[in-house]
Amino acid sequence: MAHLLSTSFSVKISSSDRPCGQPLNQARTALPSSFTIKTSKSPFKRLVSKGDRTRKSCVVLATAAPVSKEVTANTRSGFDESRSDSSKPQRVMVIGGDGYCGWATALHLSNKGYEVAIVDSLVRRLFDHQLGLDSLTPISSIHNRLRCWKAITGKTIELYIGDICDFEFLSETFNSFEPDAVVHFGEQRSAPYSMIDRSRAVFTQKNNVIGTLNVLFAIKEFREECHLVKLGTMGEYGTPNIDIEEGYITITHNGRTDTLPYPKQASSFYHLSKVHDSNNIAFTCKAWGIRATDLNQGVVYGVKTDETSMHEQLCNRLDYDGVFGTALNRFCVQAAVGHPLTVYGKGGQTRGYLDIRDTVQCVELAIANPAKPGEFRVFNQFTEQFSVNELAALVTKAGKKLGLDVQTISVPNSRVEAEEHYYNAKHTKLIELGLKPHLLSDSLLDSLLNFAIEFKDHVDTKQIMPSVSWKKIGVKPQTVPAN
Repeated sequence: MAHLLSTSFSVKISSSDRPCGQPLNQARTALPSSFTIKTSKSPFKRLVSKGDRTRKSCVVLATAAPVSKEVTANTRSGFDESRSDSSKPQRVMVIGGDGYCGWATALHLSNKGYEVAIVDSLVRRLFDHQLGLDSLTPISSIHNRLRCWKAITGKTIELYIGDICDFEFLSETFNSFEPDAVVHFGEQRSAPYSMIDRSRAVFTQKNNVIGTLNVLFAIKEFREECHLVKLGTMGEYGTPNIDIEEGYITITHNGRTDTLPYPKQASSFYHLSKVHDSNNIAFTCKAWGIRATDLNQGVVYGVKTDETSMHEQLCNRLDYDGVFGTALNRFCVQAAVGHPLTVYGKGGQTRGYLDIRDTVQCVELAIANPAKPGEFRVFNQFTEQFSVNELAALVTKAGKKLGLDVQTISVPNSRVEAEEHYYNAKHTKLIELGLKPHLLSDSLLDSLLNFAIEFKDHVDTKQIMPSVSWKKIGVKPQTVPAN
């Protein structure tokens, strides 16, 4: 393994830039004042940059005390009872922990008593910079976020900054943190982004597939008992004219019966990368005895969890643009600023949806109930199904209660997809493990709309309309135009 250079520096926090003021009704904890940075020799290559500029991968470790081992009496999931010392908290590595789902999950697991480390290249922030996009909500730096979490809770989340496609960096991270479970959110997660141009399509597949392969090899080489919890997508299945099962389907053909992986019909280079991931994980479970859970997640909505609501510096991102924004979040922001709700095509596209509070619940349940060695489990992770037209009607009704004049328009569908179709996906396994869903109620929609109204001055209306075409993707690098 490559020798790593080590450098120390001090972080001075003035009254104007300190990450947390007085926490919500809690005594303030002293903030860590220094970090140790270990820089890998392997570069993290910036996406679609001109020239041969590179950025070094680095490992950032807070010098504060380890996470508290105290947890509430009604939770035991933070402890690994299969260990000889069952009182020791499980160590969970959250790859992609600076992103939308990853940040909420990292805080939730830390709050539940797990020892948590975030691994992230911070490239998601670079995407916004390159495309001229921004979160509706102001997002603090990852360092200030973690200082704030430490100040409020007394719990430390370790931070490793680097690219998991750099195996030297990932190896060092595994050997340093020694995870019992890896939650893998660390992928380019936007279908439109993967369809902008050739370079983004290639980046998406390289980043996602090679990154996941590196994680699988790291588990095999350094942590054979580690449980991989991988974020997949319901989009792997497409929209077949039969019921969608959870990962596997039993087929009788010419008098013979077998249980096989459910057929995949991906609809973008992003979704295809997820299919490749699933195949690679299934193979390594069979060949190497890796234990893995694939969470085929539906469309996530919402922004608040118990943990991200503790302080404004812990606030999660909320994307509303045509590249990274998802349907319900986008509709609520459009309603808040008086922009017509943009229904793509006929609006019959039906998908599974879930509240971000259920995302963190599902991940915790998967960790607390791990797969067996050699087992590749697949859970369909969503709680309700809606068509785009149904979501638009719900937002229109909720908006009118708040005095908003909500209109809906049909815009040309830039994607290649069925706009009217059968859709019935099974999703019972997580319920059986104890998931208690937060269903899309009127009060929840009111809350999300009010949140969008609170931050409506941050909205750039030029970013609302879709601008990426599945059919027009080409070789020439593109900048997504503002409409």
